[in-house]
Amino acid sequence: MAIPHPSARQQSRWLKAGIALLTGIFLGTAASTVSYAQPQRHADLIKGMNLVNPERLSADQQNAMLDAMKAAGVKTIRCGITPDDKGLDFAKRAAERGIKIDWIMGFGGYRPDAPTRAYQPDKYPEMWGGHPLSAADPEQFRAKYAPFLKRLEEAGIVLASFEVGNEINWTAFNQDFPLPGKGKIFGLKDLYDDPEAKQVAEGFKVYIKILSALKEIRDASTLNRKTPILTAGLSAYDGPEGQLPNGYHYDSVSTNATLEYLRTLGLDDIVDEYAVHIYPSAVGGDSAAANDKRKAFLDNYALNQCLSGNGKKKCAVTEWNFPQNNKSCPLDDTDHAKLVADMTNMFQKYADEGRVSSLYYFAWNDDAWSKNVTSASLFRCGALTESGKVFLDQSAGK
Repeated sequence: MAIPHPSARQQSRWLKAGIALLTGIFLGTAASTVSYAQPQRHADLIKGMNLVNPERLSADQQNAMLDAMKAAGVKTIRCGITPDDKGLDFAKRAAERGIKIDWIMGFGGYRPDAPTRAYQPDKYPEMWGGHPLSAADPEQFRAKYAPFLKRLEEAGIVLASFEVGNEINWTAFNQDFPLPGKGKIFGLKDLYDDPEAKQVAEGFKVYIKILSALKEIRDASTLNRKTPILTAGLSAYDGPEGQLPNGYHYDSVSTNATLEYLRTLGLDDIVDEYAVHIYPSAVGGDSAAANDKRKAFLDNYALNQCLSGNGKKKCAVTEWNFPQNNKSCPLDDTDHAKLVADMTNMFQKYADEGRVSSLYYFAWNDDAWSKNVTSASLFRCGALTESGKVFLDQSAGK
């Protein structure tokens, strides 16, 4: 069974969690002549960028990054906004540059008796510790975010979307999963029958209550009353439900099963779109056979629930990328740009079918605490890579 390439997924996880970052100034990038099918324009497809942990940057660094994104034609970013004065100030400065935010929101708080899954960096460096989703408190969520959304609106901030949580369907970001796990991708039946998966399902029940609180907050707002509510971006594995190869100690619930279960709890009455995270394999490059395999991955796993079968909503692809493992400056980005162009065209065909609403590349930057360049960032060597230009060209309206 095919599972995500370990090095690509590992570097992406490190980047998202903030343990792998670089915000330094690099050397200039090399100009290269590339030949590939340019992404087709589609006016209805929102293209944006993930901005990694902007709260770890100084205001001057934030401004420099926002200016660079504006110059590149970025109109939408996906990031957290800390519910405080600094977060409000950042959101204002983004809005001043015509940039909207897909707001990644936390759960707000946890019950006083919430258990903790300890972080074990020696054994499981990518599996973060913390309280389980099942111990989250919807009332603390309401108390934290309702007043802050009011402050955002008083500042005239209109958001691109609300996205509560991140990858709640696997071990790294949902502490209802134990460590070590069974090395299994759970299906819908497991959420009712398997002891471990049943505990994860308890967290999903709480998650629906948090989403319901957000809907009440959103519906009572003024400027953001029509701003879409997304599910947490779900991690999509390119393989069937069931046991993973020996030695794989982490578990997940498939994207299909997660959405099917949440729908039984009333998901479609609350959210406007399903958010998914897609990391297709780069194996095979831009060959026709490789692209056929990627399309099968999207059809069968990642985008299966987007207005197909029982699915009732479009999908927002709030993370995707191909790893760029060449970290030299100047950078030859030709082959990577071809991959990005092919995949962007594939996503745009789904948008033409009305199944995909938005597409956020992961990521513009490395985390500010990183000591090394990761394989995910598109801004390198002091400039936007050719891949970034390929992806963003149409969203810039050029």
